[in-house]
Amino acid sequence: MVDSLQPREQDHVLIVEDDERLASLTRDYLEANGFRVTLEADGARGVDSILSLQPDLVILDLMLPGEDGLSICRRVRDDYPGPILMLTARTDDMDQVLGLEMGADDYVAKPVQPRVLLARMRALLRRSEPVEESGETRLAFGDLDIDNATREAWLAGERIELTSAEFDLLWLLASNAGKVLTREEIFSQLRGIKYDGQDRSIDVRVSRIRPKIGDDPNQPHRIKTVRSKGYLFVKDA
Repeated sequence: MVDSLQPREQDHVLIVEDDERLASLTRDYLEANGFRVTLEADGARGVDSILSLQPDLVILDLMLPGEDGLSICRRVRDDYPGPILMLTARTDDMDQVLGLEMGADDYVAKPVQPRVLLARMRALLRRSEPVEESGETRLAFGDLDIDNATREAWLAGERIELTSAEFDLLWLLASNAGKVLTREEIFSQLRGIKYDGQDRSIDVRVSRIRPKIGDDPNQPHRIKTVRSKGYLFVKDA
């Protein structure tokens, strides 16, 4: 079935999944929608496949033979700049939190709904598209510099290692400095879905970003949590 939501021309997707039937069905669906797909069933070979192929996006199952998805995600994160979409168990919230802490950009619960998967993939891939010239593309707050054109950030002149999802959240908060953003607003802008009141992905990412930008996780001065509302990026910390 060809979906109306088309990808960019020949995006390459690597699926690391040991369920042959699920992997084949997913491959067929994505190829019918214009993607180029490579399958890898063995977790032990997953790291080498990701690093050697450098696909545009990785779909990574949590439970794999040889090496689990969390370990793979942790090992490749520093050398693979693309988005990682993790497949997790529907009932285990900790799997989702751990995946995000290991550097995954998003997750989809099994059983996988094809259109949901495609929509999440498109949202992740859009992050790597060129930034339009109009509008502000670089922000500075003390010794923190954030460049949306190059998708890079620096603290005291040193480049900060951020995942694609972490940069998106940092830029969203920083470009709205001085304004409280609710979780509903953050979810709508970054993921295109409504906040269900339970998803902890934004909180996990904020906790990962804070130490990277020199913020004290226990007493943050740059990204403040506003109780029962959301987050505030402070202009002059």
